[in-house]
Amino acid sequence: MSYQALYRKFRPNTFDEVKGQDHIVTTLKNQINSDRIGHAYLFCGTRGTGKTSVAKILARAVNCENPVDGSPCMECETCKTSEGGSAPNIIEMDAASNNGVDDVRQIIEEIQYSPTVGKYTVYIIDEVHMLSGPAFNALLKTLEEPPAYVIFILATTEPHKIPVTILSRCQRYDFKRISIETIVDRLQELMDKEGISVGEKALRYIAKVADGSMRDALSLLDQCIAFYSDQELTYENVLEVLGAVDSEVFSRLIRCIIQGDVASTMKILDEVVIQGRELGQFVNDFIWYLRNLMLVKGSEDAMEVIDAPMERIEALKEESEMVDNESVMRYIRVLSETAAQIKYSDQKRVLLEIALIKLNTPAMENDYESLVNRISVLENKIESGNIKVDAAPIRRANAEVVTNGNPLPEADEPADAPKEEPEEAVEKAVPEDVQYVADNWNMVLNHMSPLEKANFRKVSLAVKGEDTLLIVFEPNDIMFGECNTIEMIDMINTIIKEQIKKDVQVEMTQKKSNGNENYFQIISSKIDLEIEEEDF
Repeated sequence: MSYQALYRKFRPNTFDEVKGQDHIVTTLKNQINSDRIGHAYLFCGTRGTGKTSVAKILARAVNCENPVDGSPCMECETCKTSEGGSAPNIIEMDAASNNGVDDVRQIIEEIQYSPTVGKYTVYIIDEVHMLSGPAFNALLKTLEEPPAYVIFILATTEPHKIPVTILSRCQRYDFKRISIETIVDRLQELMDKEGISVGEKALRYIAKVADGSMRDALSLLDQCIAFYSDQELTYENVLEVLGAVDSEVFSRLIRCIIQGDVASTMKILDEVVIQGRELGQFVNDFIWYLRNLMLVKGSEDAMEVIDAPMERIEALKEESEMVDNESVMRYIRVLSETAAQIKYSDQKRVLLEIALIKLNTPAMENDYESLVNRISVLENKIESGNIKVDAAPIRRANAEVVTNGNPLPEADEPADAPKEEPEEAVEKAVPEDVQYVADNWNMVLNHMSPLEKANFRKVSLAVKGEDTLLIVFEPNDIMFGECNTIEMIDMINTIIKEQIKKDVQVEMTQKKSNGNENYFQIISSKIDLEIEEEDF
């Protein structure tokens, strides 16, 4: 016999095998035991939570010749026939592909005949929300008053799309997402039956990624087992197959971001890319890590709200003391926006790099959360003593303050205090100097990092006034907002001053889409376009 996927091989056959839906299973078993079976049921819930499986079990149970505590016995002829999928009185219909009014009319015609086998004819309509409006209308009257031997079981992942008139005629059962513990226990039970060795940490990660879906968990486990056939399935193996990243990486990453260490952040990302991890999954897992960070920060007993080992929770507690809630919320917002864009982008790494630079540099944004983040960074620097204050502007300000017509006296300095050397005066540039910088723009680019260099590859340059170099970005260049910052302008000023020993002012602007910037001097042809490209 050909190989059968785990989720098909271990599909529940009795109510006792259904995991994580005790509130529904108990109700249905009681109805069967007391012979109070309804005529229409609506099973709602996310994918892989057992809706179709419970519908099939219910269909068998109501027709079983010898039910056991409300469950099918799986031994009588009726149960054996239904298990093979050939029971004539259990009809399954996929509303995704059979959603027209003619499909429903066919059902209405068929229910006029009583079942030849068993007591009930059961119609299981999956993805019922896909039925058209006329199809729902055709079903309405039959659903309200079907023959005594007919039962309808409707299943859907989107109950809000079903007309209220249909909802009011059904017993509604909402299937919950299955807990991680329940999924882990079930997976371990099945692996014991299969004789396959799987680490508990590996099963726990699979259960977390499945997001409450038992079917997804079994499919992921099937995929991992196939890749590491005849070997013990470890946590590291699972990460390798699913393209995921260990949470220890996120711990290192968040600490670098809190410290504003862009270089170390990019180094960690480079490690992730070299390992071949899937960047979309990386962003989603990082958002989940930040979610846990917020929960630890706001909860006294983190063990109850976070499914993680104790050593990871201790690390989260330590990190939660290094950052405020507003900053974490900003991190989650920026990453959520990136997650939405990265799905359809061909430049996933570039998008993620920009997002991580934003997280490290709150000055790039002016919203409330970013301002709070900037204040938090300054506070951390002050507390750690890692901040330098230039006293020269303060002394100049004091010199300008007068009392009764006299300047305020400066504080006496110790006799042995070292005298500060006055800064060497730098001449202001003349238009010829600015033109020289424009003609030799490469000398500025060569003193930038590869990422910064790439941001200025497509700019145009112009001389403005007497001493200003105008850097012009194209109308649709998204890097304008990233580059037009005080920090970046100061850096370019410093590079130019070191190269030509003249003080050149720098401004950045962006062309209008109508192209009326004829005064811009396009010097792209003068730039050496063979700048070394690096994979950053």
